[in-house]
Amino acid sequence: MANDHYFSANPSSEVRERQVHVTLAGRGLTLSTAAGVFSPDGVDRGTKVLLGSVPPPATDGALLDVGCGWGPIAITMALESPDAQVWGVDVNERVLGLARANAATAGATNVTVALPDEVPADLRFRTMWSNPPIRVGKDELHDILLTWLPRLEVGGEAWLVVSKDLGGDSLQRWLRDALGSDFTVSRASTDKGFRVIRVHRGA
Repeated sequence: MANDHYFSANPSSEVRERQVHVTLAGRGLTLSTAAGVFSPDGVDRGTKVLLGSVPPPATDGALLDVGCGWGPIAITMALESPDAQVWGVDVNERVLGLARANAATAGATNVTVALPDEVPADLRFRTMWSNPPIRVGKDELHDILLTWLPRLEVGGEAWLVVSKDLGGDSLQRWLRDALGSDFTVSRASTDKGFRVIRVHRGA
């Protein structure tokens, strides 16, 4: 259907589940994707740029993947930081099931996959990695980021990958203004047309 997007809560398209071979945290894995989800054929370019450029996540505490899709970022965080509690959040019910199954397949037992409202309200995060859902529209994207970025712990960091052609530079400027003086927003790297934006929470 024309209005059936990867950010739809309940995609109406036929599931058509498939297997993809990927490498996450240095491990070769065979995981499941399906129609009606973001990047069903494997790890997308933006996510590859993010995973190839960020420093290791915090080794413990709570870590977050916003817009987890079928799970590549959350699973990578979990495999790299087995003593941490990793949360993958998404609104698409189809990908939530895929991400849970893929985390189990990968042996990432420290991943919790959930709808946004299912994350405890008092939970604060040490590391956030995200390939945010740019195509939901600017207003909704801003709402998503202002929901989660203020939930970084003091000293915590978020790393976001955004295509330059889809507004990576303007998003960086907006984040700097919207988050205020407690946060430092900078461009960490540029690769293959993508910006990796670092957000650090100070005192």
